[in-house]
Amino acid sequence: MATAFLGPRGTFSEEAALLHTAGQGELLAFGSIPALTAAVETGLATEALLPIENSIEGAVFATLDLLIHETPLKIAAEVALPVRHFLVTAPGATLADIRIVASHPQALGQCRRFLERCLPGAEQIAALSTAAAVQDAASGGDSSRAGIGTARAAELYGGAVLAHDIQDVRANFTRFVVLAQQDAAPTGADKTSVGFTVKDNVPGALYAALGAFAAEGLQLTKVESRPTKGWLGEYVFLADLEGHRTDPPVVRALERVGELCAVLKVFGSYPRFPMETLRNQVDTPAFPS
Repeated sequence: MATAFLGPRGTFSEEAALLHTAGQGELLAFGSIPALTAAVETGLATEALLPIENSIEGAVFATLDLLIHETPLKIAAEVALPVRHFLVTAPGATLADIRIVASHPQALGQCRRFLERCLPGAEQIAALSTAAAVQDAASGGDSSRAGIGTARAAELYGGAVLAHDIQDVRANFTRFVVLAQQDAAPTGADKTSVGFTVKDNVPGALYAALGAFAAEGLQLTKVESRPTKGWLGEYVFLADLEGHRTDPPVVRALERVGELCAVLKVFGSYPRFPMETLRNQVDTPAFPS
């Protein structure tokens, strides 16, 4: 078993991959989201783990567009990971030494209040990844430079953690999906992801499609849309629902949606991640408004 993840080592994607695999099998780092699906499609990896949404930033469009337009791979699992940011420096550096803070732009934005209050004069520099920012700060020998990233990155690259949990909001989670050649067998606690386009842009078309799920008593856990990339104003509607694609109510609902819609694509069925286990990790905002 080889699992591809969005590298380099020390990223949140690697942490999610370690959680998913429980440390079993080989982990392969790739530099882009399209490279992850290519690795599985060509046999370099057995499966690929991709970020699909964040509780603060929303959907990861690159992953959604791959599922819609480019890859035949199926979603076989999902993983949700708490996003904890750490301020990392070279060993021996102090807060007073820091003049530059580097990280991925999203990480910088998610730690805005901490930076404004504790490092108001520091220059903020964008990095390609949180892991790269931590590696540069930890191994560069420059005490004036800090990186924001994971505790694992600090450990991997020999950095010192000056501050932990510096994110503005503790309830910050990223959801990842695992893509493979086949989706998962039914477990009794499953989720199915689909995408569809309506036949005609007329009043009630989307309502009718979504009503097919309601008629079968199926719970939708997410609904959103993406442009079809074919014509302005035309959209692919994406939905996650509780149940496996082989469950009779889901089978009937999907048959009805297929009749109502121009295109229906089932991205896969997979075990639901126990999101309730994350609630005890959420306290209050670290830096409330």
